[in-house]
Amino acid sequence: MFKKLILLSMLTPTVLHAAPTVGEKLPTIVLSGDKGGLVSGTQWTSKSIKEKVWILFYVDPDKKDINEIVENRIKAEKFPPEKFGSIAVINMAATWLPNGIISSSIESKQEKFPLTVYVKDMDKALVKEWKLADDTYDAMIFDAEGKLRYYKSGTLDASEAEKFINLIKELTGSI
Repeated sequence: MFKKLILLSMLTPTVLHAAPTVGEKLPTIVLSGDKGGLVSGTQWTSKSIKEKVWILFYVDPDKKDINEIVENRIKAEKFPPEKFGSIAVINMAATWLPNGIISSSIESKQEKFPLTVYVKDMDKALVKEWKLADDTYDAMIFDAEGKLRYYKSGTLDASEAEKFINLIKELTGSI
């Protein structure tokens, strides 16, 4: 009986968080109105993830800096905008911070990363629909067909960061 309890407790974390399936297109998500959308207030749809390589960061505002090294590395690579795009989706429901403070932070990030599309998710739609981890920082890469090619939740260590950058280079033909 004791061995069964230990085994069950080891399996429980896996059951609590299913991850999106790498190699597949994820379900279409539309964020608008009180559900979120672009920082400008207009609708955002995941159907826009096509025709070039896209990275998508799904970020808990309380964890916004844990992959800053990767963000800066991407900026330094200067991937061609006709082959590469970036999206930062802010998990607005993952924090106690007021929306006004988060919006101010997004505006400063927009200045630092002007080509990034910033999106607000007010109700954890990506957690629910794509099975992303909640209350953390999820990093994703999509190919030009919109298929998920990479997913990692949490901090990317040095080797994961290198893998992330190299996959973008491969997919954009920048090697």
